[in-house]
Amino acid sequence: MTLHPQAQKVLDIMEAHGAHSWRTMSPSEARRAYTSSPDLAGEREAVARVTDRMIPGPGGELAVRIYRPEAAGALPALVYFHGGGWVLGSIDAVDAPLRAVCNRAACVVMSVAYRLAPEDPFPAAADDALHATVWLAANAAELGVDPARIAVGGDSAGGNLAAVACLMARAGGGPPIAGEVLIYPVTDCDFETRSYREHAAGYLLTKDSMEWFWESYAPSEDRRLDPLASPLRARDLSNLPPALIVTAEHDPLRDEGEAYGERLKAAGVATEVRCYSGMLHGFWRTSAIVDEAARVVDDIGAWLAGTFSSEV
Repeated sequence: MTLHPQAQKVLDIMEAHGAHSWRTMSPSEARRAYTSSPDLAGEREAVARVTDRMIPGPGGELAVRIYRPEAAGALPALVYFHGGGWVLGSIDAVDAPLRAVCNRAACVVMSVAYRLAPEDPFPAAADDALHATVWLAANAAELGVDPARIAVGGDSAGGNLAAVACLMARAGGGPPIAGEVLIYPVTDCDFETRSYREHAAGYLLTKDSMEWFWESYAPSEDRRLDPLASPLRARDLSNLPPALIVTAEHDPLRDEGEAYGERLKAAGVATEVRCYSGMLHGFWRTSAIVDEAARVVDDIGAWLAGTFSSEV
């Protein structure tokens, strides 16, 4: 399928804003450029309460934003990690879709500002992801959360961190996790997949950008091949939480996300893989323009609600 007209409009807006060559910038310059990109996330829905706070982390305090819906009692929760190639992004960038997920799934959402590379390379972000999940479970009573119904999720590099948090928790480092939502996740350091060849340039996320992100996060090959950086390379994917994996047709990361889903299924993990036709990487934050962005938020909310209800 060709690029959806609404996705093409997003591409046109971003190209008119100016293409960025991250390699020519310092990390701080790249973050300013990323933050100044047009905001296409759409309406910020009201939720019952939004709280910004600091929590202790393995490398210092971590900023988190906690969303609570209009619901009583101990609620299920989603711990969320934003995208941005482990170098860019923030909790502000995913504020709009997470408000919607909070309402659709009737769950608490905790969005985590993990440490960024290259200042804090692998495994800093992965350690922060696990630590934030452990912290939420340990403080569940204070936060009005049911500790038996905690899921993790993220988009792009954040999807990588969610998958890795599940691997680390399974190894005994964290609480039982009820589900994982991986939105066009980074699961491997292979730049030769079919989707990379088809979408190396011209579709917002480029091969060059991904190479730069990996160089910033995991500069050496041995680190990139570590399953806690490239979870697709884990030998055993059994006994992991049920998974929803979202991919976009015109995304260089499409194939590795789908490959991870197939590996999970083969290992006996209940997994749904949904590829959204005509879409670009990053589309879940474009609901001001793209109808499928609103649909994917609804789909994620419904999947989480169903997964949480099965844990009761």
